[in-house]
Amino acid sequence: MYKSILLAVDGSNHSIRATQEAVNIATLVNGSKVDVIMVADYSKTKSEVLHSSGKEDLELTRRKRLFPIEELFKTNNINYEIHILHGEPGPTIVEYANKRSFDLVIIGSRGLNSFQEMVLGSVSHKVVKRVNCPVLVVK
Repeated sequence: MYKSILLAVDGSNHSIRATQEAVNIATLVNGSKVDVIMVADYSKTKSEVLHSSGKEDLELTRRKRLFPIEELFKTNNINYEIHILHGEPGPTIVEYANKRSFDLVIIGSRGLNSFQEMVLGSVSHKVVKRVNCPVLVVK
């Protein structure tokens, strides 16, 4: 069923909930593999670089945000791989998903109200509209 899963995360609580759903689904399907991607947003990267003491410090900060996500996969013996990409989150996730053949994309949603979504846009909304496979949005 869902042997190849893409999980898009950002280290937030919504990502943790989405990770738990990915674990639940991967546990049901023997031999599932989860590709975890975190997109370093260009609009936020500048601030992260300015506040870090170097490239290693920046990488460590990003890895710390992924630690609880990795722990869920390790605890449940799920086959996973982590990729840190750079770019605008929505289009980067869509491009990554569409260039590979995933059975399912899982992404968390911050739960913006309609006005916030209209003004700010929604990464999950962009992904749902443009990815060529089923998408599970976790609130």
